[in-house]
Amino acid sequence: MDSTENPVPNSGAANFSNPSLFQFYFDKMVKDMRFVGMFAIIYGALTCISIIGAVLGVPIIFVGLRMREAADQFNLFKLSNDALSLRMGFELQGKFFRILKILIIIQIVLIVAAIIFAIAFISYFFSTAMHPSMS
Repeated sequence: MDSTENPVPNSGAANFSNPSLFQFYFDKMVKDMRFVGMFAIIYGALTCISIIGAVLGVPIIFVGLRMREAADQFNLFKLSNDALSLRMGFELQGKFFRILKILIIIQIVLIVAAIIFAIAFISYFFSTAMHPSMS
């Protein structure tokens, strides 16, 4: 038999175990949480370039930090099986979603206000353009 058919020796096969489906998804979730956290931090920093943008940018940075901290806690739970780390991970993730929900609501309100302002401005512009004053 050729030695390339079985590159892993049988003696070490007892020590190797494939990760479970839960472990696979758990690791994937932690990696995704790190990515989302980093993206939120960068997006918040770019939003803070303008003074008006800083009103939304600073909370976005805090949201990203909470998500990264939650990912760290979940990773710590994976390594140590510490229930407190799992609890902290869920609490930090909950803070992320709570702050994000508030930011989404604020953004929807601002978009609706901008649309109303635009409609009012356009209607005023057209009403003055159609009926010029007779001086």
